[in-house]
Amino acid sequence: MRVTIFAVGRLKAGPIRDLFRQFEARISFPVTVREVEEKANLPPPQLKEREGERLLAALPSGVKTVVLEERGKTLSSVEFAEVLADWRDGGERDVAFIIGGADGLSTAARRRADLLLSLGPMTWPHQLVRVLLLEQLFRVQSIWSGHPYHRD
Repeated sequence: MRVTIFAVGRLKAGPIRDLFRQFEARISFPVTVREVEEKANLPPPQLKEREGERLLAALPSGVKTVVLEERGKTLSSVEFAEVLADWRDGGERDVAFIIGGADGLSTAARRRADLLLSLGPMTWPHQLVRVLLLEQLFRVQSIWSGHPYHRD
């Protein structure tokens, strides 16, 4: 399985990027990050729409897509691993994860999702969501392989 993370904004040098790199190095399947930015100083609703357009333009057609969305479905780590395993075993080779900016995601971006996924009811900084997602992808790998990192 190949994973691409489509995210708004640049992950700047510092502890969040360091932690992201640590988990990225532990994952055995390919993980690519595609960052998009909107440089125009727009009001939040317009900025959200422009960011959504940029994310969707970068997204390949036909790829399974998970949109990280606070109003999405909450899954346990095992349930998340099962969803990805079902896709993988069903012949899906590529999965895209979309992470919006500080103002969230456009309706069009949310509609593109095969799965709207929430990391819980709390609001997380969009930069930190990348780390949380990568940790869960490493956990998925651990669940699939029976590694003791994930404990029931």
